[in-house]
Amino acid sequence: MTSLDEGVGRLRNAASHLLTAANAAATAAGSITAPISGRWGRFTLWLKTVLPKGLYARALLIVIVPMVVLQSLVAFMFVERQWSLVNYYLSSAVTREIATLIDVYKSYPQGADRAQLRRIAQERLGLAVDFLPETQLPPLAPKPFFSQLDATLSDEIRKQIGLPFWIDTVGRSSIVEIRIKLPDTIMRVFARRADAYDFNSWIFLLWMVVTSLVVLTIAILFLRNQIRPIVRLADAAEAFGKGREVTNFRPRGAREVRRAAAAFLEMKIRIERAIEQRTTMLAGVSHDLRTILTRFKLELALLGDSPEVEAIKKDVDEMAGMLEAYLAFARGDLGEQPAPTDMAAMLEELRSDSERHGHRATVAFHGQPEVTVRPAAFKRCLANLVSNAGRFASAVAITGHRDHRWLTVTVDDDGPGIPPPMREDVFKPFLRLDDARNQDEGGTGLGLAIARDIARSHGGDITLGDSPLGGLRASVRVPV
Repeated sequence: MTSLDEGVGRLRNAASHLLTAANAAATAAGSITAPISGRWGRFTLWLKTVLPKGLYARALLIVIVPMVVLQSLVAFMFVERQWSLVNYYLSSAVTREIATLIDVYKSYPQGADRAQLRRIAQERLGLAVDFLPETQLPPLAPKPFFSQLDATLSDEIRKQIGLPFWIDTVGRSSIVEIRIKLPDTIMRVFARRADAYDFNSWIFLLWMVVTSLVVLTIAILFLRNQIRPIVRLADAAEAFGKGREVTNFRPRGAREVRRAAAAFLEMKIRIERAIEQRTTMLAGVSHDLRTILTRFKLELALLGDSPEVEAIKKDVDEMAGMLEAYLAFARGDLGEQPAPTDMAAMLEELRSDSERHGHRATVAFHGQPEVTVRPAAFKRCLANLVSNAGRFASAVAITGHRDHRWLTVTVDDDGPGIPPPMREDVFKPFLRLDDARNQDEGGTGLGLAIARDIARSHGGDITLGDSPLGGLRASVRVPV
């Protein structure tokens, strides 16, 4: 038993050591990967900010980047392998010819003018050779920044001839001058640049550039034609979301884009059919209820004047107002067509209406005032906000601002405001809170609900916040 207990104890000790080592390794790995993940996160964030956001630009990038990489690799392989190899063979051949002439000069007696050697070099090798009386080579000229001929030819002369030399590869455009120092003279050789260097490689590079431009032109034209139906679909969906009429739109482009466009048109037809059915139903309900209310008013008028009749008339009028509010909320004023509207003039009318009701109001507008909205519906949206502010405050400030994308109208007041937790609840229809400012004049609790419904039917929204005046700020933001 003692040996068994000792074995169990050793196993426990070993397990504890392994667990400690594993924890230490995990901690070390975490400390190593944390900076890497942080750097990678920053890199990906930077990459997202640099890369284009549009589909057309991204598609072009997908086409251009592989092409540029492929052409760069092909050019590198050509320069590194084919071009360098050809130039090596050409420079090596010219160097062997010069080495042969040096061997002939050393091995066979020559006349004073070396005419025989010059003739052989000219007729058989295509080299112009003469001998200079100087015994020293000229000073080294500045080397060109990039000249494969200079480097390759110099290496071959060192390897095959092994004598002091001087070369000039840039003095003349078509001639290469080479001077070799011999024991008693200096041999000067003029060789054609074409014999030592392949200068027609630019044709290959030019061909690569031209073909790349042709492919890019075709890709740009093709992508533009493919992206255009997607842009039209997005414009149609955006216009429909803003409550505007979608005209002259039909499915075009690739099969997938046509399917999406057809699905959008079917959805549009179903929504319009549902709206039409709802409008027809509401028109029937409105007609029937108005008929009953009119009959009530007629019967009350025949009863004469009394306190009870006046109370019933007041209830009937209140019921008529509530009916109009319910129908307006359910209808949403969707039958009205959008039209260019002067927002500065509309805000001025709201200010005048507010002052007629005894409220102190100011108005200001910045930017281009003409905006395409449903005028009556949008005015009702803003009027609900202004009247809601006027009932709970003594001063109202209306401010409008239009930029290239959005129209923003803010209604500020100096009233008691609404607590932040309740600012979303006041938009719920028929919800009436004790201290909430979501009740319209009829007491139906639909004022802010109708305003938000109209703003959202224009593709925007309404938000509530704190006003600089100390009360509530209602902000309407719709796209232009």
